[in-house]
Parts: sequence; structure tokens; C-alpha cells
Amino acid sequence: MLNFKAGSYVVIEGKREALTFYIIRQGKLKTAKESPVIGEDPSAVLGPGDFFGVESAMSGHSRIETVVALSDCSLIVVNNDQFGLLIQKNAPVAMKIIRSFSVKLRAFDNTITRLSFRNAVEEDPSHLFSLGEHWMKEKRPHHAAYAFQKYLQWVPQGDKVSQAKMHLQSMNKPLKAPQIPESTINRTYRPDDMIFSENEPGRELYIMQSGRVKITKMVDAQEVMLAVLQTGDIFGEMALLDNKPRSASAIASETTTMLAINKANFESMVQAQPQLASRLITILSERIWMAYRQLANLMITDPVGRLYDTLLTLAEKHHVKIAPKAAYTFDLGGKDLLKMVGFDPVKDEHYLMELLKSRWLKLDEGKVICMDLIELEKQVQFYKKKSSMERKREKTAT
Repeated sequence: MLNFKAGSYVVIEGKREALTFYIIRQGKLKTAKESPVIGEDPSAVLGPGDFFGVESAMSGHSRIETVVALSDCSLIVVNNDQFGLLIQKNAPVAMKIIRSFSVKLRAFDNTITRLSFRNAVEEDPSHLFSLGEHWMKEKRPHHAAYAFQKYLQWVPQGDKVSQAKMHLQSMNKPLKAPQIPESTINRTYRPDDMIFSENEPGRELYIMQSGRVKITKMVDAQEVMLAVLQTGDIFGEMALLDNKPRSASAIASETTTMLAINKANFESMVQAQPQLASRLITILSERIWMAYRQLANLMITDPVGRLYDTLLTLAEKHHVKIAPKAAYTFDLGGKDLLKMVGFDPVKDEHYLMELLKSRWLKLDEGKVICMDLIELEKQVQFYKKKSSMERKREKTAT
């Protein structure tokens, strides 16, 4: 237990090696961010029962917010290595954190998708039909049939029901997808099996035991690869926790085994296996930290500044120590860096050329190398402050 006087700074944005988080016992605190991102309240007021600092403590990354005491406060301090013990003593706290994280991550993901992909639409079971038609055109009847079957299951009164049935009949596929009993925890999927499709309601989260799973999303009639998951990864938790349709599809790349945890047994499993909740919150913390950094990157107005910031984020993601003269070789080339920020590798190559004018950055054997990570951090801070000042001037002018 720690006590703070009104006006005290409890955590500071940007501080590294922040391995503790806080649960408020008494008093009120306020969050603040140097560069607020779209889709988040930058100055939320927190009270008894609320928590903060979990994302940084559990992911091992720097603080993403400053928290100041508005009144005299009493806080419970938890080290990240004590989290399992906390869950054993108070499982509802873990459930509250997990649910809160799922809501925040869903909001961040929606904002990133909206800003990065102009024509992205919100997930809805009625979109399963158009997804099926896309996969038919791509000559993927197995996936198309799955989408049409799920459309019939979740939108039985939809205006495309008769067409979905006709498509299934033309492919010689049944109108209903094979049902896996929810009591079956151990699952095996063959290569190219659809584990779930975006837009269908989610009922389970999955813990990878072996194999590989592709996570994809349809954007502007194109299938975008979001991730490739492997042994130990957890996925599908968003739909299970917030009762919304899946935001992406999961497809087995090879023979894959996993554990399927449904809503009915999730909370009891968290209580019985604290390590599951600890692992899940660590993964969610990492995702929230990355999503926040992505949004913060979109707030930088200068394209070269965004490239600098992306490099710094990648270094911090891999827990590279940011120190003077500390060097790091990034596992990507110049074109990959441009793509990562959403730039065209050909049309926007001049941004890369401008970036490489820095004497401590170079391209060697197709990889970006930074010879001084502190200089990289200084450049990022410069461009963030520049963008912040521009926004303030625009706000004053209006």
C-alpha cells in the first residue's frame, strides 16, 4: 500500500522499466498524455476500484500515460511478478482488467482501421454473404461455403438467404457447417481449415498448442494479412469478452492443435489457472501498447517523423535498451519500412532517402541499421513536439 498527496505524480509517461501497476483503494486521480491519440479520453478521472499502469507493467514497455493525484490517495501496488498471486486471491480483479482491456483494444483497433483503411466497415454478421462471394471468386470453395453457412446460421431472415443456399447447392456443400460441441476443449484443425470468419459472433478464445494460424481481414475487397500465430499464442479473446462479431478471420496454415475456451468455462478456468489470466493480460497489454503507439504514430504529421517513430517503436517492442551509441539492426529493409507506415515503396521513396541522410542510420545488405538509438529517440521527440505545436496553432486559429 502506498499513499500519495494531492498533486503528486504517480507515474510519468515515457518512463522505462515500469514493472508495477496500481489499484485505487481511496481517492481520485487523473490521467494525462503529452500527445493524445484519437479514440481515447486523454484526461480520464479514476476512482476507487479502478487500476492503471497494467499495460506497461505486464508488457515490460515504457509508460504510455502520466497519472496525477487529484486528492490524497491510497493505492495498492502490484509488481508484475505478483500478478498470479493477486488472481488467486481476487479473481474478479483479473476479470475486470481483461474486460476493460478488450473494450479499449477494440476501440483502438477500430480507430486504426478507420484511419489506415478509409473504406473499412464495422463487423456485422450480414457481411458474411459478401465475404463468401469474395472467396468464391478467389476459387476458395471451402472458405466460401463456411461464410455462406454462417450467414444462414446468424442471419436466417436476411435478404440474401436464398442466394446463399443456391451458392452452397452449386458447390455441393451442406446448408449447415459441421458443429463442434462446445464441451470439446481440445481441437485439431487441418491445413486451410477455417477456425472462424470475420463478422461471425465469437464464442471462444483459443490457445495454440502446435501448428500455425493466419489472421486475415478484408479491406477494400483485398485480404490483408494481419499476423501468423504459433505455439503459445492466444487469439479470439476479443469476441469472447465483449460479445461482438469477430474482427478478423483465422485460418489454419498447417495441421494445428489448440485449446478452445468458451464463455461458460472462461471465468472458472481463470480462477483455477491463474497463469492463464496472467498470460492473457500480458498478451493484451502488449497489443494495447502497440495499438497506442500505432495511433500515436498517425498523429505525427511529418512523413519522415513517422518513419523515425516506427523504427523506435520496433526497437522498444523487442525490448532493446535505448542508450547512447547503442546500435540495432532492424529485421526489415527500406521498402518494408515504407509499407509498414502505409507509404508507397516507389512513389514515397524520397521519404526514405530523407530519413537515411541521418549519419547514424544506414541501409546494409537490405536492412536498416541504427548506430545510436538515443539519437533516434531525440528525433522522434522532435517530430512529436512539432506535430503537437501545429495542432495547438490550428486549434487556436479556429
